[in-house]
Amino acid sequence: MDNKILKGWENVLTRMATDISAVSFDLWLKPLEVIDLKDGAIILAAPSVVTKSQVLKNFKDALLNAITAEFDNVIGFELFTPEEKEEYLKYNKPFEEEIQQAATQNTLDNFNPKYTFDNFVVGKSNQFVYTACRAVAENPAMRFNPLFIYGGVGLGKTHLLHAIGNYIKNNLKDKKIVYVTCENFINDYVYALKFNSSNDTIITNFREKYRNVDVLMVDDVQFISEKRALQEEFFHTFNDLYQKNKQIIISSDRPPREISALEDRLKSRFASGLIQDIQKPDLETRIAILEKKAAIENYNIEKDAIKFIAERVDTNIREMEGFLSKVIFFSSLLGKTLATVDDAQEALKNYLETNKESLSTDRIINVVCGYFNVTKDDLIGKKKTKEIVTARQICVYLITEMMDLPLTTIGEIFGGRDHTTIIHSRDKIEEMVKNKTSVSVAVNDLKAMLE
Repeated sequence: MDNKILKGWENVLTRMATDISAVSFDLWLKPLEVIDLKDGAIILAAPSVVTKSQVLKNFKDALLNAITAEFDNVIGFELFTPEEKEEYLKYNKPFEEEIQQAATQNTLDNFNPKYTFDNFVVGKSNQFVYTACRAVAENPAMRFNPLFIYGGVGLGKTHLLHAIGNYIKNNLKDKKIVYVTCENFINDYVYALKFNSSNDTIITNFREKYRNVDVLMVDDVQFISEKRALQEEFFHTFNDLYQKNKQIIISSDRPPREISALEDRLKSRFASGLIQDIQKPDLETRIAILEKKAAIENYNIEKDAIKFIAERVDTNIREMEGFLSKVIFFSSLLGKTLATVDDAQEALKNYLETNKESLSTDRIINVVCGYFNVTKDDLIGKKKTKEIVTARQICVYLITEMMDLPLTTIGEIFGGRDHTTIIHSRDKIEEMVKNKTSVSVAVNDLKAMLE
């Protein structure tokens, strides 16, 4: 899909997020998917009939206004259920022209200019991965090849990948770079397979796009799991680049050994270079990150207010920076030129009140039990009815997503299950959420209740 269309849709969602509650946004609008742009209309797909109904009932006019304001020559939108989407795709080739252009493009260098090494705050939690990324950027394929980076959401993996890309782009101009999310790599491959029979050059163009480069960066590689044909293609791409002494950089939310359904030969390839994790930043680093953000954006805010924010968010840097922006916005509404700790307390009051009950495994289990109307004994026990298994797997997924716990500890909570069972449950629900099945609605509901 054309990056301009994706960016345009992101801007539409940004417009909508400012006008409705966070819960409504997360439940009904965020799961929508752009599947085509045709005859002056954006074609959207909802994950369920209920979602489509709620969107058209409550947000139709606002969504139309946001779309027409963002896209030139677009005058409307259509919203499909999963069944309607499937029927549409039988007779249409979405974004065919844009995808063909992407499949023949040799270099993707659309790096965010804000993500550089200079504005990446280095602390105890990330100093080793920062050093490794810097070394790879300065001398691609000379050290740490492949470089495998893993860590939780919002800790800086994508920042570092873009920093590498920006450095190479600006200092090693003869190098060809491709940065791609795993999802886009999958889409390119599926397109190449689908239309290769009618155009033999498409699969060749796909392979040249990813193999005729000096540096390949793949973000969120965990989504390659359970896709055997794709793993085969990626294995050969990896080998081709490695044998030609080209740099390979991969990011994931977990180390290779914990990516379920990943072929052993790929795990071995990933582990043949340097595997480095990004840990949660300590308080000192979080304060430094907020101070850096304030300096870049020219925010005028008291140090005590920055410390107040940093003390209350310790896992997700993006969320923490979002709180900083909320405080500055609140202060500006009051006509102040300096945001104070009182402003921070007031601006974040609703968040702090809804999080007075600290997140714990017991709380997640209790909320899941209430949502699915099952008992705690059944949830963590051995029952294998469809309803219980689904609730159990969703509960495992939420705990792995929202709590920083070892897999073995989570297994003990669920009746002594081993870590491979926990990985299977987590990855199964993650895939269903990614594919926007009905399970994703339940997961979004539960997250909203817990957060």
